[in-house]
Amino acid sequence: MISDVRIDEIVEKVMIELRQGERVRHGPDPSPAILHATTKPSAPTIRHGNNLFEDVDQAVAAARKAFLQLADLPLEIREQMVSQIRRVIRENAQILAHTAWVETGMGRYEDKIRKNLLNANKTPGTEIFSPTAWTGDAGLTLVEFAPFGVIGAITPSTNPTSTLIGNSIGMVAAGNAVVFNPHPGARECSNLTLQLINEAIVEAGGPENLVCAVEYPTIESAQELMHHRDVRVLTVTGGIGVVRAAMKSGKRAISAGPGNPPAVVDETADLDQAGRDIVLGASFDNNIICIDEKEAIAVDSIADELKRVMVRNGAYEIDGQQLKQLMKSIFVEVPPAGKYGMMNKEFIGKNANVLLSEIGIDVGDEVRLILVDVDHDHPLVLSEQMMPILPLVRVRNADEGIDLAKKVEHGFRHTAVMHSKNLDNLSRMAREMDTSIFVKNGPSYAGVGYGGEGFCSFTIASPTGEGLTNPISFSRLRRCVLKDYFRIV
Repeated sequence: MISDVRIDEIVEKVMIELRQGERVRHGPDPSPAILHATTKPSAPTIRHGNNLFEDVDQAVAAARKAFLQLADLPLEIREQMVSQIRRVIRENAQILAHTAWVETGMGRYEDKIRKNLLNANKTPGTEIFSPTAWTGDAGLTLVEFAPFGVIGAITPSTNPTSTLIGNSIGMVAAGNAVVFNPHPGARECSNLTLQLINEAIVEAGGPENLVCAVEYPTIESAQELMHHRDVRVLTVTGGIGVVRAAMKSGKRAISAGPGNPPAVVDETADLDQAGRDIVLGASFDNNIICIDEKEAIAVDSIADELKRVMVRNGAYEIDGQQLKQLMKSIFVEVPPAGKYGMMNKEFIGKNANVLLSEIGIDVGDEVRLILVDVDHDHPLVLSEQMMPILPLVRVRNADEGIDLAKKVEHGFRHTAVMHSKNLDNLSRMAREMDTSIFVKNGPSYAGVGYGGEGFCSFTIASPTGEGLTNPISFSRLRRCVLKDYFRIV
């Protein structure tokens, strides 16, 4: 398994090579590809058929056939499939990142490589399963994890390849088949990812089409998948609209919805660490990941020093007047104080320098994050902006900061961060926020295993309670009882 440090080394090597090849821009132009042809990663060759189908019925039928074939194979095949998926994704992490980066026009190329490798390495496989047995005078009872069958999965444009990788490993490890309906805006990179995964499964001895998709996904095909009679479970990663639709489908739905993660910094925090970590977390893939810090809340006595540290670590501070001007670009319609607004899709996931150019500020790609002081009821604080712009709110003390954090997180119970050395404050915020992920004294992405302990998942099911999903999330429990026999003591 590749460590997080090794991932960073791999990505740094790639970026050095890109700079030497005069590929120095990090934000793709949504029209022609900006990468020089001689340095563009080579596309992999797909050898094992096509697991992309014209419509939902064909895809579900193929997945159902593959599921039944898998059920007749040894359990060891699942381990081999997962191992092969990990290998194939590691080998193609760069091309998948590049394809997603150019197609969606969102995020940072180097961060997308990190996300792909993180999901390939740290998504749990079959090793997470452990059967349970009871023996006694009345005999033997065995409980094991079993698959559901065909899972219908809907994935986002913000983390298309990484979500597909994590979901596929978890669902296949549990013995399921899956039909994906990717976001239409990430169709090409999603299809390429799924073809590579299908190839890995077949090479490991598994059935083809165990992981498949609708080749040209639409909103209509997503709705059809949600209501298909042969789909046993839904897994949805996306906005509140698609989550609500899945939960109304009548099927079991594992739903990962939106987040608006706050980062609270009190007067006891290590400010050098806090400032660096908040910049790293809030700017990771240009803030399009749901766990990224979306607003900072700082005790007033340390707020100025915190901002100085953040600027030293790649943030660029603007003032209130500049923010007013910028808001005309990044919001579809500028909302009043106390209200959240709809973000302009043209700027979602773009580099900080792209946003700054809208107000006449010319900086390079080394600027990762825009920083601005705002009031507690500013629209940027209340909105999941998914852009590298971080509003900072000042509070009198940690308790006021925690109360505000709970309010602006909107009860999504997704992710929250606190930088503090005060155990009482850390404990209170953990209880009050009640989030699936709570990170203490680290960047938000430590919560999905990047630089932090534990496994990775980019499907964080807060609305339905699974939290960070893993193969157990895609399994059902089955009990087998042998009456009166087989106790050997």
